[in-house]
Amino acid sequence: MAKLEKYREYVQRVLSAYAERRTSPHHKDELEMQTIFDTVRDHYQLIYVGWDKGKRVYGPVIHLDIKNEKIWLQWNGTEDDIAADLVEMGVPKQDIVLGFHSPYMRQFTDFAVG
Repeated sequence: MAKLEKYREYVQRVLSAYAERRTSPHHKDELEMQTIFDTVRDHYQLIYVGWDKGKRVYGPVIHLDIKNEKIWLQWNGTEDDIAADLVEMGVPKQDIVLGFHSPYMRQFTDFAVG
């Protein structure tokens, strides 16, 4: 249970830090980043919501899940290496699954296959 709580904290910390870095300090901006933390079902997302240059923007930026005591990186729409950030925090590579890769391709990474 301690491992699960630690992973929840790490995932929330990574997403919150990313949202903080990417959120504009200008109050007139109509585009915001929102963190969504479902700690009961262990789904975590960072999404864009709002308007940018007159166009509606809505969608996921990063999506992480925790399943079977592993952190699943389901989507990363950034150039940042979220998996490396988690490893730096102390998560072993064998506890990170690159869910955006097919099950076949995961065997060729340094991370867990599932």
